[in-house]
Amino acid sequence: MAERSTRISRVYFTPGMFGFGRLGPYDYFAHLEKAIEKHFAAAGREVLTFVLDVPPTASVRRRAARLAELVASTCEGDDLLGPIHLVGHSTGGLDARLVASPSALLPVDASCRRWLPRLASVTTMNTPHYGTPLASFFATVSGQRMLYAVSALTVIALSLGAPPLAAASALVLAVGRLDRALGVELGMLDRATDALMRVLDDARRREVRLYLEAIRQDQGSIIQVTPEAMDLFQAGVENRPGVRYQSSASMAPPPTTTQWMRTLGGPWSVISAPLFASLYSITARSDDRYPCCLPDAGAETEAMLTRAFGRPPGARANDGVVPVRSQLWGDLVWCGYADHLDVLGHFRDAYASPAGSSLRHVDWLASGADFERSSFEALARAIATGMLEGEPPR
Repeated sequence: MAERSTRISRVYFTPGMFGFGRLGPYDYFAHLEKAIEKHFAAAGREVLTFVLDVPPTASVRRRAARLAELVASTCEGDDLLGPIHLVGHSTGGLDARLVASPSALLPVDASCRRWLPRLASVTTMNTPHYGTPLASFFATVSGQRMLYAVSALTVIALSLGAPPLAAASALVLAVGRLDRALGVELGMLDRATDALMRVLDDARRREVRLYLEAIRQDQGSIIQVTPEAMDLFQAGVENRPGVRYQSSASMAPPPTTTQWMRTLGGPWSVISAPLFASLYSITARSDDRYPCCLPDAGAETEAMLTRAFGRPPGARANDGVVPVRSQLWGDLVWCGYADHLDVLGHFRDAYASPAGSSLRHVDWLASGADFERSSFEALARAIATGMLEGEPPR
């Protein structure tokens, strides 16, 4: 019998804004997990993957503590202490940075951090390292209701393939008023959310309601990822020596009438494109006192951004949730056109997938980014390659 590998890598995924581990038949990280596993296998490496189940808008410190506990409870075994990798999408990248930081004070027992010497890499995907203006809006009364409604739309759209058009249209109508005044008709938002929930069966409705109730009860990370709060985060969170830090970054094209027409691919895209445009517009706001950007990205990073987008992206460029220049941390291993959830595999795919399959590609909102399977494969390859380069020699 072949000798078992004595060193198994472990990869831990932590979700972010609009994120979840698994809801019903739909798995938030399923596409990325499979892609990473494929690239590790091609390199002759064994890998185990784990997904953190945590409230999507809870405090970053609370989420980081849960991440530390998950790793501690699953990283022992007969693999002789193999390397550990953390992958965080959106605010999940901040969880990973915080748990790795030598300066972090987390509400966990010291034994939950004994694995840190084995940490090989921290990967952040579309993470608001310098904050996002969208969080500042979500912290308002109107913004909290909009966050709740858009979160409902997100999980229902991803799990069903597309939400009911009438209910989604009502949500778009309510959010569309943002263009005329910095507020939303709260009653209209509530009615739209209730209409969305009515299309679910009883079992799935309970799951989604629990997810939404977690958002309603704890929105600590929303305040924490405002540009002003992230200014303090950057002052206190350190990189761990010897660990590879890498990031991926993306942006969507600025919404225009021409761009909107190009996104049309059915009734759902017609409805969702204006909603994405609203999110993009809020995220594009900028304050010179607290800019959502890395002060000096460096020549190599700027060259990568220029190759991907034709010119260096400005401060307003974003993926619908996070400014692209706020997403830069460590080595930039991939950048390109994609919206906030495209990079996880939630994009419109021309290839058919089995009905009910957790690996089907389901689009989030029509952003006009034209992200596709080849781009996703290039992104996953770049991330996996960086992870493997960060592992110590065998």
